[in-house]
Order: sequence, then C-alpha cells, then structure tokens
Amino acid sequence: MYSNNFNLVADIGGTNARFALVRQDGHVLLEPTTLVCRDYPSIVDAISAYLGAVSVTQPVDAAIAVAAPVVQDRLYMTNHSWGFAVGEVRRALGLRRLKVLNDFTALALALPYLTPEYLCQCGGGEAKAGQAKALLGAGTGLGVSGAIPCGGNWIPLQGEGGHVSYGPLNDAESQVIHCIRQDMGHVSAESLVSGAGLSLLYQTLYQLEHGEPVRVEPERVVQQAVEAACPVALAALEMFCCILGSLAGNLALTLGATGGVYIGGGIVPRILDYFSRSGFRQRFQDHGRFSVYLQDIPVYVITAPYPALTGAALALKPVYRDVGINSLADETCGG
Repeated sequence: MYSNNFNLVADIGGTNARFALVRQDGHVLLEPTTLVCRDYPSIVDAISAYLGAVSVTQPVDAAIAVAAPVVQDRLYMTNHSWGFAVGEVRRALGLRRLKVLNDFTALALALPYLTPEYLCQCGGGEAKAGQAKALLGAGTGLGVSGAIPCGGNWIPLQGEGGHVSYGPLNDAESQVIHCIRQDMGHVSAESLVSGAGLSLLYQTLYQLEHGEPVRVEPERVVQQAVEAACPVALAALEMFCCILGSLAGNLALTLGATGGVYIGGGIVPRILDYFSRSGFRQRFQDHGRFSVYLQDIPVYVITAPYPALTGAALALKPVYRDVGINSLADETCGG
C-alpha cells in the first residue's frame, strides 16, 4: 500500500483514461494504468477505481490532463460525455490541491524530457536547441500545442488548434471537403484528422466512387490500408497523412518551431511504417517560398507510452501555477 507521500497524475482522453502515481516534487511514473472511459459513469468513479486498484491511502495533490478546453472551473470533454467541476472533484477525492490542464498542454510540457528511444524522426535535420517546439497529434480528436523556451523553463501553449478551419490543397481534397461541407458546414482540422476523421474520409471517398456512403471504423480503415486490401482505405489513409502534413507545416511556420515538430496521439505511432512512406513529409515541406525554411525542421513521432502523465506531473511545479485551473483546499480557484 502506498502512503500519502504520493501525488496522482492522469491523462483523460476521449477513449482512454491513463493514471499513475508520482512522488511529491518528482515526475517518475509509478503504477501506470490505462482504463477505458466508457466503463465508468464519471471521472471520479474512474479515479477511485484506479486508486483502489493500486491501494494508495490518499494522494496529496493531483494533476489531471483532459481532452477539453480548460478555461473555467466546470469543464466538458470534447469527445466524451464526462463533465465535471474542478472544485467538486477535488473535494470528492479529498485532495489538498487539484490542477486540471489540457491534455496536449501537458504533453507539451513533457517534450524536453523525451529521450531518443521514444522518438522516431521523420525527415529534416537536427532540432535547434533553445528554440520553439511544435506539437500536434491525432487520436479520438486532434490536439495542438507547443512549448516556448523562457528563462530556463518551457512554457506550454494552451489552445484549441485542432478546431481551426481546413481548406483543400488539391482537387481530390476539394471534392471530399465539398461533400463533407454539405452535411457539416464547417470543416475543421479535427473533423478530418482524428479517428472519426479517418472514418469520414473513407466514407466520403467511397460515396464519391460508388454513389453511396458506407461506415467503417478507423481501425478497419487502417488495417485494410496497410494490407493494401482496399483502394478506398488506402486513399483515405494517404489523405489523412497528407492533411496532417500540411497542418504540421502550418504550425511549424506559425511557431517558428526550429526546435522540432512532435507528433503525438494514438493513431500515427501505430502506423509508423506506413507513415514514413506516406506523403506526410512532402506536404509538410510544400509551402511555396518557405519550403526551404521547413525542409531542415525535424519531425518526431512520439512513441513513449505515457508522455502526458509526465507533463501532468511537471505541471504541479510552482513555475506552472498559471497553467490550467487550480483548486485548493481553501476553495481558491483560478486560471
């Protein structure tokens, strides 16, 4: 049984909830565990199940990275049904302090701590030390962030870049997006580059070719594509990778990310062999006069199993007191 000298960290996505313990003022993960969100009616139920399984008496503080905009005490997850108030969760769990931050903000905090064995480079040269790092990644949704060096620390970005608008860059994308726009109106980056986005690309390409839509789960699209068993699946996965490439290039230009571009999320690490052969890198660099600027910027796919948990642990440091939402035992809350 663990004593009360430990903090709880969590990474709550639209599909999975990942948990670990860390020693106070540390970020080495102990007892990392993944639970399925849909198996629990609330975030408190999922946390309680984890704490019961690892037999911790009572964590002191906790940091929870969640796939949602973190701008006020009451939060609603973007791609899952859970909603909660930060203060209410802290009281229910008996914590001294609870910090909640966006999941990709937490992942951005972990970027400087990722070692080479957990990074797979896809093109470019060497990252420049002390320069901005860009981050994006597709899973249940599309997360976007970055880390900016400042006074010996790294400041993580707190944004919702996955929901920016996306415009087509070739005739094939124009056809697909025109078709999608008829039903959805606004076509965001996440609506195309995510698990649901991969299914939507397949569905739309199939409809354009065969005259009727068909629903296929993203796991099946990937399987059929990497096995070259279905031309439509192959076209959908290639378009997915190319759109991600354009988005990554845009983000690198926006942040001046000569410190590297990092790809997180659950999808790309599972298709590394295909991804490295796809049109991702060409589309990343294909930015007209600034293609030369981008050609030397390295892109890394993150393969570490629990990187956002490390970032959540780091977020408890005093230097990051203004990152996310804090609830303290004296009921003080703030951004």
